[in-house]
Amino acid sequence: MQRRLFPLWLCAALAPAACGGGVEPEAQPDAERSVAQNARGGGTLALACDALAATLAYPNTVFTASSEVPAGALTIGGQPVGAHCRLLGKMHERVSAVDGKTYAIGFEMRLPLTWNGRFFYQANGGLDGNVVPATGNTSGGGPLTSALLQGFAVISSDAGHSAAQNPTFGLDPQARLDYGYQAVGKLTPMAKSVIRAAYGKPARYSYIGGCSNGGRHAMVAAARYPDQFDGYLVGAPGFNLPRAAVANIYGAQQYAPLALPGVTIPAGPFAGLPDLSTAFTATERQLVAAKVLERCDALDGLADGIVNDVRACQRAFDLNRDVPTCEGPRNGTCLSAAQKTAIGNIFAGARDSAGRAIYASFPYDTGIASANYVFWDFVAPLALDSGAVGFVFGTPPANPLTFNGPAFALTSSIDALFASIFATDATYTESGMSFMTPPNATQLRGVQRRGGRMIVYHGVSDAIFSAHDTIDWFRRLNAPSRRGHRDAHEDDRDHDHGGAARSFARLYLVPGMAHCSGGASTDQFDLLTPLVQWVEGGRVPERVIARARGAGNVGGVNPEVPAGWAPDRTRPLCPYPRVATYVGGDVERAKSFACK
Repeated sequence: MQRRLFPLWLCAALAPAACGGGVEPEAQPDAERSVAQNARGGGTLALACDALAATLAYPNTVFTASSEVPAGALTIGGQPVGAHCRLLGKMHERVSAVDGKTYAIGFEMRLPLTWNGRFFYQANGGLDGNVVPATGNTSGGGPLTSALLQGFAVISSDAGHSAAQNPTFGLDPQARLDYGYQAVGKLTPMAKSVIRAAYGKPARYSYIGGCSNGGRHAMVAAARYPDQFDGYLVGAPGFNLPRAAVANIYGAQQYAPLALPGVTIPAGPFAGLPDLSTAFTATERQLVAAKVLERCDALDGLADGIVNDVRACQRAFDLNRDVPTCEGPRNGTCLSAAQKTAIGNIFAGARDSAGRAIYASFPYDTGIASANYVFWDFVAPLALDSGAVGFVFGTPPANPLTFNGPAFALTSSIDALFASIFATDATYTESGMSFMTPPNATQLRGVQRRGGRMIVYHGVSDAIFSAHDTIDWFRRLNAPSRRGHRDAHEDDRDHDHGGAARSFARLYLVPGMAHCSGGASTDQFDLLTPLVQWVEGGRVPERVIARARGAGNVGGVNPEVPAGWAPDRTRPLCPYPRVATYVGGDVERAKSFACK
């Protein structure tokens, strides 16, 4: 009997932050906030909203509807959004010559009646496929400092296919390319044209941002379309997404022999799938997290349940030495030798049979005990990554009539999957690695020349996209100019930023945070405001305040905030490679830490 094919867009329902999310900023002085809220060159709608769809015209575009949303009808994080015009449409509608299905790039724009002069491209997550509300939500966790709330004109899209077409839209070569990068290239000029017509003036500044695949979209835009944007807000970027998906399948194959045979997920959208979590139970993961804390918690000067010094922790913690090895049956107080081998292989980074790196290593951190880890390591490989690799990233794609996601993930040759993401043929002329990843990711001369700015953030406990991969990218971006540099992710390139990439790019690691949000972390922060201040005012971002979402948080509670923390604990996020270090004072407040 054929198992149901679970579409990747379900990640939006099960792990909303993976498809973009947001956070409430720490309170700021009014003078600082005014930079984010009020831009020079704003205005009001010059065209009637109800007539906007019928009035506008743009090549290969159909504007299907427009309507005014009254002030307060939409709230974000408990805050009312001002009156705005909601515009719907689609671009480049066509019938595929490959699978016979109709494709189009669907979009929604929200245009404030009182506009701050800025444009924001909301890059969404997962395999896209949904035109989610264009609110400009930029990060995970809690109420958002959304671009729409601040007065930006915002666009959101499905990246060229519908949710019902996930993941088999990968059968159509053009749909692959639209999802990978071309939708951004087509939508952005159109959106700017709409703004110019609607307000009688162009946007003064343009931004793009998102988390997960949305972070990938933003990073790809920086490499491919640097002339279109002034600022990039890049969250947990899956810029090596095909590699990460194959690596996640590799992880499932490591865990599968250790899982209890015949045990399946009992309920929910993934009921009936093999329950790989029995290979590494919640109690066992909590044991590892506790041992990580024992070795690493105080490395930043304070034992507070947060491992700020990520690099030092990877040197200090040793899975084999620091976690007891079971001498008898597994009982939650130890790990078996086989478990240590599997976990060690996954955290060291997936490799093919020849020892070639498939993906980056992962840092040991407290988030190994989080619910987010369960989803990404035990469910996603069977239900999500299988379809993504099978239909979207791999060439040739799988046969949808016989495809079985769990069987594909658990029985496919890792070597063959790894090769498939680099393969091309007469129909699929760009490989998955070509259309999904930013070309020359560490050469952002266009961003630098334009005076653009990029802020990147990544949860250290992210279980699907490794913070180590993003750290490695940033190190290479900021490396002194040299020829012949080569690693697992690039051919030989010239690094041309002369060690000065920090003049236009900053990376913030969020200790304990899982994929885009969650985990035992201070995962509520506003990086859009510092980005705007940097782009428009030249104010270089330094420490950014992050807050825990404990009991009573207005925009939603993170259930993984430890009971021993103040529910509103704050910590500074420091620009890499600086580390938040305790210098004395109230242990619950960011002011007691310095970036060193």
